[in-house]
Amino acid sequence: MKREYDAITLEILWSRLIAIVDEMAATLVRTAFSSVVREAHDCACVLMDPLGNSLSQSTLSIPSFAGILPLTIKHFLREYPPESLKPGDILATNDPWLGAGHLPDLIMAAPIFHDGQLVAFTGTVAHLPDIGGRQMSGDTSEVYEEGLRIPISKLYREGEMNEDIFNIIWHNVRVPEHVMGDIEAQMAANQVGARSLLALMREQGIDDLAPLAEAIHGASERAMRKAISEVPDGDYHYELRADGFEDFLIIKTKVSIRGSDVVIDYTGSSPQNRRGINCVLSYTRAYTVYPIKCALDPWTPNNEGGFRPIRVVAPEGSIVNPRIPAAVNGRAIVGHLLPDAVLGALAQAIPDRVQAESGIPPWLLVFTGKQEDGEHFANNIPFNGGTGASSRKDGISCLSFPTNVANTPIEVFENWAPVLVTEKSLAKDSAGPGRFRGGCGQHFAIQSLSPTPIKVSTFADRIRTQPLGLFGGGAAPSASLKLNGKPVEDTKGMTILHEGDGLELNLPGGAGFGDPLKRDRVRVLEDVIQGYVSIEQAQKWYGVTIDPASMRIVP
Repeated sequence: MKREYDAITLEILWSRLIAIVDEMAATLVRTAFSSVVREAHDCACVLMDPLGNSLSQSTLSIPSFAGILPLTIKHFLREYPPESLKPGDILATNDPWLGAGHLPDLIMAAPIFHDGQLVAFTGTVAHLPDIGGRQMSGDTSEVYEEGLRIPISKLYREGEMNEDIFNIIWHNVRVPEHVMGDIEAQMAANQVGARSLLALMREQGIDDLAPLAEAIHGASERAMRKAISEVPDGDYHYELRADGFEDFLIIKTKVSIRGSDVVIDYTGSSPQNRRGINCVLSYTRAYTVYPIKCALDPWTPNNEGGFRPIRVVAPEGSIVNPRIPAAVNGRAIVGHLLPDAVLGALAQAIPDRVQAESGIPPWLLVFTGKQEDGEHFANNIPFNGGTGASSRKDGISCLSFPTNVANTPIEVFENWAPVLVTEKSLAKDSAGPGRFRGGCGQHFAIQSLSPTPIKVSTFADRIRTQPLGLFGGGAAPSASLKLNGKPVEDTKGMTILHEGDGLELNLPGGAGFGDPLKRDRVRVLEDVIQGYVSIEQAQKWYGVTIDPASMRIVP
């Protein structure tokens, strides 16, 4: 007999499932070796039903990873059908087209069995500190240059380690102890999730998760469809421009609302690029459904049901759906722009529920080299710009959006790489003006202390272009990346730091929303006093005169 769940019981069990993946995430970040997982939380944990449909995701999860994991489980099941799986199996891949879009992201999943029946999967994604190859450089022309590509494989078979796979990984990375440590942390997180789920099932007398999954998915789908149906039917367009390489990068978006269904179409976007910024379809889909969820139904916990009314169209061979073997190291350069493109289109229909363009994509710097004792180091550190303003409030400064990676403390950064951080501060005048202004970017300066060269892979954008405002809001100023005071020519390539060299980053802020001349004068003055805006720019943007001696607006 099919089990039914009343609203209160469903809410309790749903919350318990979220608690399970939060416990998984705590295990992962607390046992990881690399700072990119341990400090920046560049990872995700998801619980899925036997078909690979997501049930719950951790609150620490990166939106792209959480959206991709269920798709990867379905690839796993095509390679290893349910009847071929056994307790103790662990499946994994880092194939960009089957997983999270580039080689450093390893997806791992474990089947969960209850009384001999497959009832669920736990899944984790983590950005490994190194995967070999060109170390995240955008200079690559095909995926084969970018590092070790692991096909769908069983890392463990019925609890027994597949030593051949681990040996291959060990001999193809610069920092094998850190890489293996992070892989072990993922396995531990999966084990914790499986143990906690089985304990819940025993406690609640649940033999089959299917009815609970159906109830959760149904509630989420109804909530999303209700939210979509409240948006006026129509086709809403937006075009976003970013730096790209030789040519500007163009993202064309059409959001079509029909009843309770929405289709997002990227036809007309830039073609597949010859360098490493191509964004695979799964990553495109993840960062397309995410802004729809944020704008229309932000409060219902994420799972498969909420995404059923959303369809994504991306022409094959385009920058948002490249053909193998395209280079994809910097797929976030494109993927992180997609929420702004979607929200820009939705601004025509729901202007009070969107935000102007943000200072995205967040920049990623990857440092590799040798310590004084000869040991290799290889790690990543993300840097954040400001978010765009909305119809109700200013943007947030130095916030990682649309990803939600955490800040890596300076002390940690300086501990694993021979560098000195000479400044980290808000970048004054980096936000776009408006009735509500954007959030500021950040200024970051480092100096190499290493007697041997340090390779730095940079993924920086918005240097030739600017985040644009909405409804009269001003654009945020362009960003800059300098080496020893001179602009870096290839901002998505490899830079070499010699001892004493200084690298300086000025990240873009978010754009403004609404007419700057309508900004409250008290808030203009507060911006100046708090260091967000200089007196000169405030007077230029907001049409006021400020007395620097008294710090008052002159009538």
